Amino acid sequence: MAGLSPATATIALGQLLNAMPDYAAKLTFANGKTLELRGPADITKETTEAIVNAANSSLLGGGGVDGAIHRAGGPSILQECRRIVAKIGTLPAGKAVITTAGRLPAKYVVHTVGPIYRGGQHEAAALASCYRESIGIADDHGITSLAFPSISTGAFGYPVHEAAAIALRTAVDAMPACAHVEHVRFVLFDAATCKTYVEAAEKISRESQPNSVIFTKGHS
Repeated sequence: MAGLSPATATIALGQLLNAMPDYAAKLTFANGKTLELRGPADITKETTEAIVNAANSSLLGGGGVDGAIHRAGGPSILQECRRIVAKIGTLPAGKAVITTAGRLPAKYVVHTVGPIYRGGQHEAAALASCYRESIGIADDHGITSLAFPSISTGAFGYPVHEAAAIALRTAVDAMPACAHVEHVRFVLFDAATCKTYVEAAEKISRESQPNSVIFTKGHS
């Protein structure tokens, strides 16, 4: 920054960076609720009140997001999951349960099991149910902010462009009726996934009723 001392330039640059949006895109609802897309980003560092774990049906941890959440959150999450499994058995695809979050910045973890992609309509319904059930259980617990990963698009093989459309449409449909959930964030692991979600969000905003959701582009 020409004409400024190094110290002043550093402060000015910091202020500029702080003023920049930390989301890739955002949907704002007529009632003021928001849905953000962020990535590349690490969901285990999210400070939303709850984060969502793309779990397996055993609820005993695994790879990808599931393993990362259990490693970062510590053993108390697994202990709670074991107690849940002892009561209900394995968790079917499309269902969700909630635990505390151990050492994570979040207070709660919502665990949901995504479908393995086989190309049929059943998987689409199960994937939509993951998001609907997760938002519902968060709302039932008075949670105001919730962060999702991209469910089923890793080892379970769901095509990202299909999964993004289902995830965002389900969240957009579910959020307005919530009594407590005000803010949903999608925390996407890589830039390509984030770009696909941003494109899906922009498409939803164009197809929605006038002014029901407003699309805002953030950082590129």
